[in-house]
Amino acid sequence: MDAFSYLSVLLSIILGLAVQQVLQGYRALILSRRSVRFYPLPLVWSVLVLAMVTQHWWASFALTERTDWSFAAFATTLVQTGLIYMLAAIVLPDVSPIEQLDLKDHYFREVRAFFGMLFAAVAWSVLREWVLEGRLPERENLIFHLVFLAFAAVAALSRRERVHQLLTSAMAVLFIVYIAALFSRLG
Repeated sequence: MDAFSYLSVLLSIILGLAVQQVLQGYRALILSRRSVRFYPLPLVWSVLVLAMVTQHWWASFALTERTDWSFAAFATTLVQTGLIYMLAAIVLPDVSPIEQLDLKDHYFREVRAFFGMLFAAVAWSVLREWVLEGRLPERENLIFHLVFLAFAAVAALSRRERVHQLLTSAMAVLFIVYIAALFSRLG
């Protein structure tokens, strides 16, 4: 077994747990739907988090050829994976079958934590590239990262609903374009 195959097991477990968090959130919302006041933004973000998990897993295949693993290189990859897990863990609330739940209240209660974590995950992605490759991401990749960082910072600091509606739409489109432009093919 090569080094990355061994190391990727832990990353895959964490990413699998992230998917489980979101899917269990969907299950809880479905089972408690009579006592849930739905709001679209956390639902959109839950789909985006699943897309981020998938993109992170997909992009990790580029690391299969790497043979010079250090603890720092693996740790930076592991931390980024953990940050993505945390996004999945807080994007949807825990649901009590007997209490009313308002997804809008949850979204705005967790907005700083969620977008702060998103900011950290994107910034850590740039750091990971620096540690693994000794350079910043390629130009197009870096531009996407910087725009996403700016949007995440604004979202973390704003409590205005209209700002969040616009940023969520813009970030969803940006992430789809990012995947299509840079990660449509494996390798």
